[in-house]
Amino acid sequence: MDASVDAQLQADGVAFTSADAELLRAVRDTGSVAGASEALGRSRARALGRIETLEEAYGPLVERRRGGATGGGSDLTETAASLLSRLARLQAALAGTASVDECVIPGRVTERDGELGVVATDAGDLRARLVARNGGDVPEVDAPVQVSVRSDAVTLHAPTDAPAAESTSARNRFEGTVVDVDAGETVVCATIDVGTPDSLSALLTHESLDRLDLRPGSRVVVSFKATATRAIATD
Repeated sequence: MDASVDAQLQADGVAFTSADAELLRAVRDTGSVAGASEALGRSRARALGRIETLEEAYGPLVERRRGGATGGGSDLTETAASLLSRLARLQAALAGTASVDECVIPGRVTERDGELGVVATDAGDLRARLVARNGGDVPEVDAPVQVSVRSDAVTLHAPTDAPAAESTSARNRFEGTVVDVDAGETVVCATIDVGTPDSLSALLTHESLDRLDLRPGSRVVVSFKATATRAIATD
């Protein structure tokens, strides 16, 4: 599944977007707002107006240099550099989230303890974070939910070497059968049937694949932390 990722930061109701980051980088590279505007094909007035709006929410972003041997210009402040770094980290995190396979398991909440709950599924009970949907309420007991499990949150064990459920913080532990192994250049994606409509996926290295001796038909134990598992109310 392809996902469109539009990362942005928020402060005082003002969004700092990729377009704003592009503007600040252009100011840094050209040495002036006028140069940045020309490079990006934007009007100088609009660029200045946008920078002023951002500065009201985030603080000083552009320092103006007057005269001197270089004839003046503009530099980015430390605040601007920090904003650019924060947005880049957020974009990387969201892009990684969008590119990772996710298993969606239907179920029903049977217990709730604060942000965590127990969800009954076809594979058995599992613990998950109860998450509000689109600003709504957190799922209560007896609410139907969809549980999302990311492939990079799943750990695989050989049945004979798997830790007991009570000895690990993963809290969710199921036995299943490998149905597919998709080996990339450095990372392997294994698909495991645990008795749910949507099979689980797990990412592992070639070294782990060889150590576990995984192939279609292999039995395996999958585990994943409750805190890495989200249960969202269904419509």
